[in-house]
Amino acid sequence: MFVISLIGLVGLFGLKQWEARNGRTVAPEFREKLDAWALHFKDLLLALRVDIEKVPPELLHFARSVLHEVVLLVGWAFHFLAQQAHRLADLVSHKRNFIRRAPRSEFLTKIMRHKEGEDQGGAS
Repeated sequence: MFVISLIGLVGLFGLKQWEARNGRTVAPEFREKLDAWALHFKDLLLALRVDIEKVPPELLHFARSVLHEVVLLVGWAFHFLAQQAHRLADLVSHKRNFIRRAPRSEFLTKIMRHKEGEDQGGAS
């Protein structure tokens, strides 16, 4: 998320620099609508801040505790789903009961014999 946000910020600054250099504004009507929405959202947040100050601290603590438990439950659920996904991958994998067989290629057979000879010769 950090990288995506960073790329977005760099893109916005690049767009602003391009607009200043060329003396043009990209999508001015859309920007005005976004500015109006942002100001409205800011007003809503300020009103919410005033309303939250009226809420008793016990209720805020209870809400925090409930949110904490919900997050832990979601984390446990995702962990369980990840375990089940690994079990499913192991079940459908062709390497689950992997048994090494002799190679069919004469070249690979010679290489294996050569390696076995080196391993036995080096251990003596």
